[in-house]
Amino acid sequence: MEPLLWIVLGVVLAVAEIFTTTLFLLMFGIGAFAAAGAAALGAPVPLQAVVFAAVSALTLLFARPAIRRHRRSAPAGDGEQAFGVQAIAGSSALVLERVDADNGVVRIDGEIWAARAYDGTQVIAAGERVRVIEVKGVTALVWRDEFATDEQPDGKG
Repeated sequence: MEPLLWIVLGVVLAVAEIFTTTLFLLMFGIGAFAAAGAAALGAPVPLQAVVFAAVSALTLLFARPAIRRHRRSAPAGDGEQAFGVQAIAGSSALVLERVDADNGVVRIDGEIWAARAYDGTQVIAAGERVRVIEVKGVTALVWRDEFATDEQPDGKG
């Protein structure tokens, strides 16, 4: 009977975790499942309580921080390279044809892209350097880059 009580407690704590998403109650649920295992092996109630407390404390101290650290890490973090459209946002580009609120053409890392000015009031002449702010579909929304650097905007330098 005791294993069933521990299992019910573990399930209740795991379900409650769904509503809190703090990974706190889940650790106690894991402790309850461990205590259910101890009860199934015939351990007395005081030993079941010790197993519950010990496993809960260990998961809170070691597993929870590791899980939270991995859950928080961004896809482009920890040395991983951004790819696809995410890699283009923030890039420097060279205006090939005048860019305004409606149309334009830029070169981003050697590729030709349709472009529009991120700020609809900007008109950017061919040959100017721009920064890609966002990509919508197949169009780069760009901003005149006032902080020009020595790097080549088309990815050749």
